[in-house]
Amino acid sequence: MRKIRTYADLEGRDRSGLGEQLDLQSHRVDRRMESVRTVLGVASGKGGVGKSFVAATLASAAARGGRSAGLLDADLNGPTAPALLGLPRRSLSVTDDGIVPPVDSAGLKVFSTDLLLEEGEPLRWRGPAADGSPWLGSLERGAFREFLSDVVWGELDVLVVDLPPGAQRLVELGELVPQRTRVLGVTIPTSASEAAVARSLRVAADSGLPVVGLAENMSGYTCRGCGVVGPLHPGDAGDTLARELDLPLLARIPFDADAAVCAERGDMNGVLASSAGREIVALAEQLGWDGAP
Repeated sequence: MRKIRTYADLEGRDRSGLGEQLDLQSHRVDRRMESVRTVLGVASGKGGVGKSFVAATLASAAARGGRSAGLLDADLNGPTAPALLGLPRRSLSVTDDGIVPPVDSAGLKVFSTDLLLEEGEPLRWRGPAADGSPWLGSLERGAFREFLSDVVWGELDVLVVDLPPGAQRLVELGELVPQRTRVLGVTIPTSASEAAVARSLRVAADSGLPVVGLAENMSGYTCRGCGVVGPLHPGDAGDTLARELDLPLLARIPFDADAAVCAERGDMNGVLASSAGREIVALAEQLGWDGAP
């Protein structure tokens, strides 16, 4: 049988300096996050539930509500935050203290891999990861740490982190910022979403991360003509998850075609004025950014 050796199994002096590098980076994260009151990880466990829309709108609502807020788009391969917020593509400013994130019209600080890439270009890694190497996961974890440690977030009431599908970045966020991290689960009504979100939130609970509650997105369809909300997806995942995981269902966010049009063109003011946006504003007011609804 082939024996697989891990980093911990290596003998002799570690000439790579990897351990020291990780320790230094963790210390930088600690120093940077000292000035952030709450880190809110927005998690779903799967794609296609509108999690990024909810995260961006929630961060915008916090900023427009007078909070000092930031938004970290942690989906390295499918970044959407700058487009949702209508941020123009620009050169990032780098100082001795780190990378200065762009700020939108409401004062929301934003960082995303989309700001590092040429328009339409995918994320490409240099080195062995280009060959599908298992080092890819390590490179992605390193980039995530750098977004927390090397971006000049400053003093914030809340840093909203739009997490990618799956639970790995969620666990890492809790490990890197254990005292300040809270989790909001986002689902749509379907049973498939219910199962994926349940897995992610159970991982969060097993990791000791407080889950503040749930938001059910696309909870119905808002009629453009009369404003009545009708059914859109089958299922009742929000209610089921709230009952099974003993969590509050904090918001039912309807699908609103006007909100979708505004999001597509980066008009966050239009999004916030929609029926979906108003529900997310109410969600932001419930959270209060003190770690609990």
